[in-house]
Amino acid sequence: MNKSELIDHIAADAEISKAAAGRALDAAVAAVKQTLKKGGSVTLVGFGTFHVGKRAARTGRNPRTGATIKIKSAKIPKFRPGKALKDALN
Repeated sequence: MNKSELIDHIAADAEISKAAAGRALDAAVAAVKQTLKKGGSVTLVGFGTFHVGKRAARTGRNPRTGATIKIKSAKIPKFRPGKALKDALN
């Protein structure tokens, strides 16, 4: 499912216009991004939790030349599914 299909689905289920559903989805995604950027987490009970993980600095190899390179540490978004979501899939 891509973004436009998700907007269509939200609009049909909530009985709102596609434009309103698109704005609502964009606002929700922006809120999650903003919270993660501040280092927080977003918990949707029954769905899961978005949180920030840390990846340590490490050494890697350039696949083209084989030269060793340093890869900086980074913050990465992570998602931990909730029990209800896991149960819905099994």
